[in-house]
Amino acid sequence: MAKVSIKSKTILYPMPAVLVGSMIKGRANFMTVAWCGIAAHEPPAITLGLQKKRLTLVGMLESREFSVNIPSTSLVEKVDFCGLYSGRERDKSKLFKIFFGQLKNAPLIEECPINLGCYLLKLLDMGSHDLVIAEIKEVLVDENCMDNERIDPYKVDPLIYLTSSHKYAKIGPLVADAFKVGKIKDEQKY
Repeated sequence: MAKVSIKSKTILYPMPAVLVGSMIKGRANFMTVAWCGIAAHEPPAITLGLQKKRLTLVGMLESREFSVNIPSTSLVEKVDFCGLYSGRERDKSKLFKIFFGQLKNAPLIEECPINLGCYLLKLLDMGSHDLVIAEIKEVLVDENCMDNERIDPYKVDPLIYLTSSHKYAKIGPLVADAFKVGKIKDEQKY
């Protein structure tokens, strides 16, 4: 199959659509982030790519504490709203039922099936965006999303962002068992 060369851009599939929260002058603020990924297993760490102008980033830098809330597909309208409007214009704290865990400056969203309390470790200037590297200090999961002490991603029903088409999607059918399907059974196969 022939390949087509396109302009260098940020392409990665899938990308989670998460809600990042911080406290700004005593009020919770949330923004939608799709540039989110795992940085390390030990200590558990996460990365976020954030535009420098974001109000949520101001709160993150002040206290070094923030939340990453993983919404289900049922929250798609509110997730999109949080990405469209700044906390400078709209009070997004009224959109959700907010609670706090171990970190008192990391507002968590009750309606999201998974909540991460995070502590900012490092901020790297990447040009148009800052790269946030943070330690995950706390993980809270709705008990109905658990299956034998494991998180069931189909019960979480996380929202996925498709960058090139600007659409939201959901998890599709399974393809194979990881760490099993690639085990060599026939030495001649590869």
